[in-house]
Amino acid sequence: MIRSPLCELLGIQYPVFQGGMAWIADGVLAAAVSEGGGLGIVAAGNASAERVRKELQIARSRTEKPFGLNIMLMSPHAAEVAQLAAEEKVAVVTTGAGNPSPYMAMWKEAGVRVIPVVPSVSMAKLMTRLGASALIAEGGESGGHVGELTTMVLTPLVRDATTLPVIAAGGIADGRGVAAAFMLGACGVQMGTRFLSAEECTIHPAYREKILKAGDLSTMVTGKRLGHPVRSLRTPFSREYAKLEFSGITDEELAGQAADAYRRAVQEGDGQRGCFLAGQAAAMVKKVQPAAEIIREVMAEAEPLLREAGQWVK
Repeated sequence: MIRSPLCELLGIQYPVFQGGMAWIADGVLAAAVSEGGGLGIVAAGNASAERVRKELQIARSRTEKPFGLNIMLMSPHAAEVAQLAAEEKVAVVTTGAGNPSPYMAMWKEAGVRVIPVVPSVSMAKLMTRLGASALIAEGGESGGHVGELTTMVLTPLVRDATTLPVIAAGGIADGRGVAAAFMLGACGVQMGTRFLSAEECTIHPAYREKILKAGDLSTMVTGKRLGHPVRSLRTPFSREYAKLEFSGITDEELAGQAADAYRRAVQEGDGQRGCFLAGQAAAMVKKVQPAAEIIREVMAEAEPLLREAGQWVK
């Protein structure tokens, strides 16, 4: 079995995080992943603190194992959700789409382990100085908000820039990706898109079907004009949004085009007006299975690869 310092740090069986996917990663999915031996994560997204509290309660009712809370720092409710994380003393807070510096001291005082997503070496160094417990190096292959660097490049750069454990994310969906991440210096992985196929994931059936049918060129990045690029599936919505970025539309009008698009995809499966967040790893997701089985499968695939990694050395 593959174990790493991350397992001892967090009290988990496998060094596998489930990504904090807005509108998707609810208490049910988080609990299923934690019960399966990984670290399940409830995603706050743009939800209010009260709604997030309910999802945390759902997760706690389904598992006694550690799970985390992802806070999307661009959310208008980010400050109140950050306070909630401290009050609820969640095991782990992961963050994305921003700088969590204003909340770090509060979380640490509450005994919460903080593991930020970092898209660059400079952010990795800052989070290390502020006392993060580990770092998630997330490459641009991932779904949702993305940075410029790929997982292949970012992971070893972050590993060299910190003494903290590094979790690789972006483009990882099977044992080969896990093995590659460990060879790059990570001691754990985060998977989001792969868990869209989990039986416990409550996305609309049309969303899941799109993931299962995705190919290597099925995703695209939009939103660069507004400074917040997002990777999603190629759909009528994403193609039209990409065209609008190069039109005479104002930034406010452009931002308004995406309002409610994530929810329409997750809850309604709206193929015309929905934004289906997904990473490039969608092309590797081909079946629906329990979250626990996904974790066991990818780790079982990775173990012999890591064991045999020295086969080319003469």
